[in-house]
Amino acid sequence: MVHIQYMMLIVSSVGVVARASTASTTPPVQMSIQELSDNESNITEPHLPIKTAFLPNQKRLTEQSMSQNLRTMEYAVRGKVVIAADLINQELNEQKQQPQNDDKDEDEEKKKYPFDHIVYTNIGNPHSVGQKPLTWPRQVMALSDLPDSNGIHHKLVKKMFPKDAIERAELIKKALSGHGTGAYTHSQGPLLFRKEICEFIEQRDGFVSGSCDPETIFLTNGASSGIDMILNCLIADSSCGVMIPIPQYPIYSATIDQYGGQKVSYYLDENSGWGMNLEELERSLAEAKSQGIKVNSFVLINPGNPTGQVLSKKNIQNVVKFCSKHNLVLLADEVYQENVYDENAEFYSCRKAAFDTGLTQEDAIELISFHSTSKGLFGECGRRGGYMELVGIDPAVKDQLYKLASASLCSNVPGQIMTSLMVNGPKPGDSSYKSHEEEKKAIFDSLKRRAQIATDGLNSIPGFECQVAQGAMYIFPKVSLPKGAIELAEQNGVAPDTLYAVSLLENTGICVVPASGFGQEKGRFGFRTTFLPSEEEMVRVVGAMRKHHEDFCARFA
Repeated sequence: MVHIQYMMLIVSSVGVVARASTASTTPPVQMSIQELSDNESNITEPHLPIKTAFLPNQKRLTEQSMSQNLRTMEYAVRGKVVIAADLINQELNEQKQQPQNDDKDEDEEKKKYPFDHIVYTNIGNPHSVGQKPLTWPRQVMALSDLPDSNGIHHKLVKKMFPKDAIERAELIKKALSGHGTGAYTHSQGPLLFRKEICEFIEQRDGFVSGSCDPETIFLTNGASSGIDMILNCLIADSSCGVMIPIPQYPIYSATIDQYGGQKVSYYLDENSGWGMNLEELERSLAEAKSQGIKVNSFVLINPGNPTGQVLSKKNIQNVVKFCSKHNLVLLADEVYQENVYDENAEFYSCRKAAFDTGLTQEDAIELISFHSTSKGLFGECGRRGGYMELVGIDPAVKDQLYKLASASLCSNVPGQIMTSLMVNGPKPGDSSYKSHEEEKKAIFDSLKRRAQIATDGLNSIPGFECQVAQGAMYIFPKVSLPKGAIELAEQNGVAPDTLYAVSLLENTGICVVPASGFGQEKGRFGFRTTFLPSEEEMVRVVGAMRKHHEDFCARFA
């Protein structure tokens, strides 16, 4: 039986169309509600040939009709293994909520898994695995969010907050034109924040004051939205190619696929600590060109994700020269610039390299650099704060990027504030300087120890081999898998290291990302893991990985 509401909608639509038409002389269809009511009992579905866009007949948006670029793109960091981990985590939480028996042995028998929680080492999300927020930035954030009467002008504010947090919140409120954190900002971010970023870059790279232009800075929702904006701009059609490292962070492969571009892989050398060489770059570019791909850009991730290497000054200079020589736009992913643990390594920015090689002065480099509040020592992933800087980019293109940013109005304001606080923290003599630096040092020192625990521990497992984590938050071990496991995976149409990662999850509760999700040489298997859980947890994780590998190899021997 057709519902009367649908019939009324049809009739009213017909009436509207009839009234709008000046060419038709046919009087509009008119039916009273009573007539519809009387006729409804005589209308049955088999005799109703009505098919309209608003009747519940068939879904307009389906997997077949949607964007196939979106459907086929993959983002391994939150892929199938992580989905499985979330389901197990839900089961564990439900189990914890069940009434406990007095007989503990009976409760143990009912347990489906030999662990009581999931250890998410699949993603660089520091606060989710126990890292504490830095105090001063959160104090400033709180005061910036609060109405003045409850915050900076409250009669007890000086007893609750340090002086430098109050003063900084006052400055931020002025930068937001007195509108607070609930209003849109300039689409590139407030001018004060962009000036602070410029000063940060100048001090980091040893440039003279004023050499960085605030008009080249865009505040973004983490580095990710900036990367998306630039790839959207670069991929004009399906012939456009972007050179990406293998292994690489999957946001690049996923976004390139989403926009229909071509991935042009260049391989990092695992045997030399995930270094790069010019011969491999030239090989990759020449091969892509021979296939008709119009390569227009080059992605560099330093310090590396997922590989944890810190590239040398020579490597970085070679990259900027390579990009200048071949007229490639350089995308410099530098979000881990504070995470350098190797005392013999140091972060050297692409912007500094471009200047040191004379490319900036000659306007011979097109460079976009990315930074984020999610990594480093802040670890404020949920704030989604970050920025990108344009160097040597055509002003007309910059205008188009501004249009793109304007389409989203602005990046989120709390993220913008956190970025401001990241690049411009307390200064010597400020009331929070000492405590802020002590908190950052404690996080850094612990990350350095955890990197050592993970690297040494995994390298001690027979069948494991991983390079030293010089920086970032990850290690990327190579794992020897038994022939039986490889054959089973192939029979089931999955990557062997995906099979391994699922087994690790189901037997230990440890969630890692299969190495196949980042790209690797044929015949290599492994995974990426963070070393972000606490030092005690990392020791336990390494031990659990050892036992699982022994059991896995025995099972498939």
